[in-house]
Amino acid sequence: MIGRTHELADLKSYYDSGRAEFVALYGRRRVGKTYLVNEFFNLRYDFYITGVIDGDKSEQIAAFTKGLRNIGYTGRVPQKWMDAFFLLEDILEKNMREGKRCVIFIDELPCFDTPKAGFVKALGHFWNSWAQQRKNVMLIVCGSATSWMIKNIIDNHGGLHDRITHEMHLHPFNLYETEQMLLSRDVHWDKLSILQIFMALGGIPYYLEMLKPTDSVVSAIDRLFFGRDATMVNEYDRLFKSLFKDPTPYLEIIRALARDKQGITREEILKRTSMTDNGHFSEYLTNLIKCDFIRYYFVKNTKIKKNDGFYQLTDMFVIFYSTFLTRPVTEDHFWSMHINTPQVNSWYGLSFERVCLLHIPQIKNALGIDRIGVEYYSWRSKESAKGAQIDLLLERADRIINLCEMKYSTSEITIDKDEDLKLRNRQNAFVTETKTRYAVVPILVSTYGLKTNTYSGGIYQQVTMDDLFKDIK
Repeated sequence: MIGRTHELADLKSYYDSGRAEFVALYGRRRVGKTYLVNEFFNLRYDFYITGVIDGDKSEQIAAFTKGLRNIGYTGRVPQKWMDAFFLLEDILEKNMREGKRCVIFIDELPCFDTPKAGFVKALGHFWNSWAQQRKNVMLIVCGSATSWMIKNIIDNHGGLHDRITHEMHLHPFNLYETEQMLLSRDVHWDKLSILQIFMALGGIPYYLEMLKPTDSVVSAIDRLFFGRDATMVNEYDRLFKSLFKDPTPYLEIIRALARDKQGITREEILKRTSMTDNGHFSEYLTNLIKCDFIRYYFVKNTKIKKNDGFYQLTDMFVIFYSTFLTRPVTEDHFWSMHINTPQVNSWYGLSFERVCLLHIPQIKNALGIDRIGVEYYSWRSKESAKGAQIDLLLERADRIINLCEMKYSTSEITIDKDEDLKLRNRQNAFVTETKTRYAVVPILVSTYGLKTNTYSGGIYQQVTMDDLFKDIK
């Protein structure tokens, strides 16, 4: 098992709690939810089933019945979900042993909820009338359709209201975990190469498994995205269809956000999509955040205001796809033929900033501020004609603000006279407009650090790519 240290520890604490547990596990497609549960329990369940993708009610009940037969049922196929769960209660009751956990794992749970079938109501009755009363029962439900899981299980307002004892959101790997996974598969790359593939695939275990020991970053991207029968070309549509019953509004929002690397406000999203500002729209945004596609962040004015929030696309795979694959590409070796072009270099710069935002704990650790209170946010000038912006500021409890300059390069960064003046003007604009009384200290987050010259003295601290790969507990 690569990574997932915290999740494994959580599962163990729930398993050892000595009370009935109802655990809901969710996360984007391919992130490793089923693998995590199977590895922890070593496939030893008292009852296990998985939903049939796109199956109708009869197919879902057939799958459930097969699970019943695996633990001793010999009768007919039930016609209703209530009857199916009554049968499960009876069999589990007979099979229970004192002092042993009774583990029930229902995978791809949203598949079972076919129209007018009454599955969720039956599941709620099963938990409320039987499972919850038994201290040795541990029910785990899992699903990629995150919006369904949140609405129907975690935030259920019916029989399952407030019944979940624990919810677990499984996030993609960070750089350290990505490196460990590649090493386990004999993919021995330097950190820059791992960073570059992370920018294209993100920390999604299933995607990383597609990499071969004989690959280079360039050949891997060409093979996965641009070659004949490229594996990842159809993944974009499959990803959103697996997560959302109706992916159309989510794709509209993603397209709107992909046009602006700094992020845009709720009002700007509404204008670009012509969607209606209502509860459904709020739900779309929340679900995209829950699936790790976007982030919601605040900007600093004289103080942080909730209505100053911005939504920004952060999923590495979605950013890559939106940048290079929204139009048909006929070149099998597109990536190798476009290395060092302005389009690719611009994408590298944008993606590195997103990687940094996904590794703020590592940045804090490198700066030695991981044990003090830190708030982070962005800033946009409302007065500068050129729209000065700082994507990451760390406001510390010791009354210091770290102004983070994030730069991607394949070598050391060199600051010349013009860049030095630009950095100083941006810092002065921030201090003037926000009227902050904190000390403002510029830092550089880059791949290989800063080359010492006449203008390098303005950077007080540095964070390098090696720091981003640290395993921060």
